[in-house]
Amino acid sequence: MLPARANLTSLVATLRARRLDRTLTTALPPVDPYDERAVGPTGIAALDHRLGGGLPRGHLSEIVGAQSSGRTSLVLQAIAAATVRGELVALVDALDMFDVQSAVAAGVDCSRLLWIRGHVVISPGLCRDTNQRALEQAVKALGLVLQAGNIGLVVLDLGDAPDDAVRRLPFTTWLRLQRMVEATQTICLLAGRTPMSRSSAGLTIALQRAGAPSERAARFAGALFDGLDVDVRVSRARVHAVDGAGCQVATKVGRHG
Repeated sequence: MLPARANLTSLVATLRARRLDRTLTTALPPVDPYDERAVGPTGIAALDHRLGGGLPRGHLSEIVGAQSSGRTSLVLQAIAAATVRGELVALVDALDMFDVQSAVAAGVDCSRLLWIRGHVVISPGLCRDTNQRALEQAVKALGLVLQAGNIGLVVLDLGDAPDDAVRRLPFTTWLRLQRMVEATQTICLLAGRTPMSRSSAGLTIALQRAGAPSERAARFAGALFDGLDVDVRVSRARVHAVDGAGCQVATKVGRHG
């Protein structure tokens, strides 16, 4: 019988051969911030520096924050940066709240964007199952896009979908999506009010408006908030503590925040 250490070494080698080693608890090799095969910059220099170059490819990451926290703005910036790099982007817009004018103002090349529109009723009354079916359809669309491949960034924007509808999605949903994106060059990004899921080397980017409440008056310029200051906190699955240093960014954000 082989010693335990030999068995472990053999298991690790087998997992690596099948590209399953990213599920291990051992540390991954450091990411080269200049390697676009490993990360995709968001286009916001301060945030990319904090992320170690950008959003990790081949993983689920998430952007979470309340309405008007800068969540929509950051999603648009990430989409714009990807289209500028010449990548294809798919947006699964569960609540059908994507604003084309805001996207163009953020620098998105809409000719490289696949927009999949959904519909979630925020206050469905007695029709609670309506939201559930809509979210399930959005997740199914996300899975089909990931299976198609050749897309640099895929975003599932749940916006302000009801928390109970999101919680009712089976946990296996996220595991299945993680397996689809693993070992690919695709960045899969979830956006919503609260954390949902992330893969072993994925990120959670938590946003909130910076400054005291009296200092948070919005400055409107057309359809956009102008110069919104946002506090950013980053947490990683492999590091239990949240990155306490965080960073602050000034950005533009659509009315739906």
